[in-house]
Order: sequence, then C-alpha cells, then structure tokens
Amino acid sequence: MKAVAFAYHNMGIASLKALKGEGFDIRAIISHDDDPEENCWFGSVVGWAQENGVPVHCPADVNSPEWVEKIQAISPDVIFSFYYRNLLGDAMLSIPSAGAYNLHGSLLPAYRGRCPVNWVLVNGETTTGVTLHHMVKAADAGDIVGQREIPIGADDTALTLYNKLCGGAQGLLAEVLPLIKNGTAPRIPQDLKGGSYFGGRRPEDGKIGWHWPTSMIYNLIRAVTDPYPGAFTSLPGGEKMLIWWGRPERQDRTGLAQGEMEIEEGAVFVGSGDGRVRLLDIQIAETRMKGHAIFDYFREKKGMVLQ
Repeated sequence: MKAVAFAYHNMGIASLKALKGEGFDIRAIISHDDDPEENCWFGSVVGWAQENGVPVHCPADVNSPEWVEKIQAISPDVIFSFYYRNLLGDAMLSIPSAGAYNLHGSLLPAYRGRCPVNWVLVNGETTTGVTLHHMVKAADAGDIVGQREIPIGADDTALTLYNKLCGGAQGLLAEVLPLIKNGTAPRIPQDLKGGSYFGGRRPEDGKIGWHWPTSMIYNLIRAVTDPYPGAFTSLPGGEKMLIWWGRPERQDRTGLAQGEMEIEEGAVFVGSGDGRVRLLDIQIAETRMKGHAIFDYFREKKGMVLQ
C-alpha cells in the first residue's frame, strides 16, 4: 500500500518506524526544517528518511497547488500525519483513495488542539493516550480508528510522558495499520461536545501564581520543565527565576505568606495557597542551582517574597 507521511519530531520517527515495520510503501515524507530559534531536543525525521532511502521534502506551504500536484502525482493509497505541525487542506486530504489519518497525543475527543502533553499535566490528569483518527478540515475532529491509553505517573514530566506516548503510538499503529491495509479499520464518530479543545502554549504561560494550591504549582512545573521553557517567578527586584523542579508540601503553616521564602534545615521553601513548595532545581540568569547550592544562595534572604 503506497503511503505519503507528513511527519516531525520523535513521534514522527516512532510512527514512521511502525509504518515501515508493517510493510507500507512510503513513497515520500514531508517534514519541517528545524527552527534555529527553537530548542531542538528531538530527533530528525529528515535524517531518518535519508537513512532509509525515502525522498523527503520540507516545503514552506504544503497546501500550495504545486505541492498538491506533487502528491497527486505519487497517487498514494493513504496519507498519514504524524505530529506534522500544519493542517492539511481539503485538496490534499482528497487525494488518497484509502483515507488520510492523523496521530494525536490524547484520548480524543479530550484535549483536541495544541500541546496536549503539556495541558494534561497542567490540569493534573492521571490518564492520557494516543489516538489515530481520520483527518477532516477541523483539527482533531475526524472519526476515530483506534486509541491506546497511557497512565500518567505522579513524577511524570512533559518529556517522560511524551516518551511514553511515543511507545504507545508504536503499539497502537501495530494494531491498526493492518486493519487499514485490509480495509477493515473501524470509524468511531467523535462526540466533540463531550470533549475539550486547548490552544498552543507560550513561554509566558509558565508564570507561577503563588496563591495557587501546591498541586497546581507542581503540575505547572512538571508540565514545562526541561526541555520546555520552564515555570518561572520573579525576585523582588524583577529578576526572573526559573524553577525547573520543586516538591509540593501540603500543610498548615501559620505566618508563611504566599510567595514568601522560608529557609529550614538546609532547604528552601516558598509559601503557596495551601502549603509550600520546596525548591530543588532553579536558574537565575545563567546560573543553575540544585540542592545545597540553592540554600547557599538564599540563606540570608529568609522572608523574601517572590512575585
């Protein structure tokens, strides 16, 4: 079965491996040029394509008439989108005879849209997953082919959860790709009214509100820690402090204001809405500090209030 794959990121590589493993004839891969302004911590789909002898292209506008014609000339039976960043237009979606499919990193119809791996952590979810669905004009709205549930651990970060999702995607694709091949893949309509949609996240969305519950602060920290931009707060003078990791402590503490720093037995804590958060990995300007180094930096600053 001839396929064209639109792919990017580690999820793209994991999915392409599954596609190849199931014997699909990958005639072309469409990907993205890496952005020099972005922290590219993930693998290269372009590199994978070159290593596997598959033609690969990174067009600026894949929905242009020129590229629609090029894909039409390939005459693929199926099109797949594996974490490709752009929506495919109707002209492109109408090309394959056996359907166009997208892999999404949530259990649709929940968390349609952008950045689902970050949003599920921000919102304190305990379960997520991956979904393969038919592509339609609206984002993540087409009929579901299959899903794989992934549990979220209490210590999962966006990176560890993303890696779990990559493994889940390979397992899901091994299950459903043979069904697509023989024309028996299910189509399960989505109840979009019963789902949810989230937009993209910006670095400024990582600002901590110290009036929040400790669990909410912790969820934000783990949702945007390395390799993402990081949760942050401000020192009294306005200098930014990134909090790469911290631990919540729910307890009644009299006299500790929200955002107030407390020094105790070699550790540094910050008051929150219902307890305090222990600082374990922070960065101020270009200096990153962990453990006792944080205590040394703040030991004379007890009572400082973060903004």
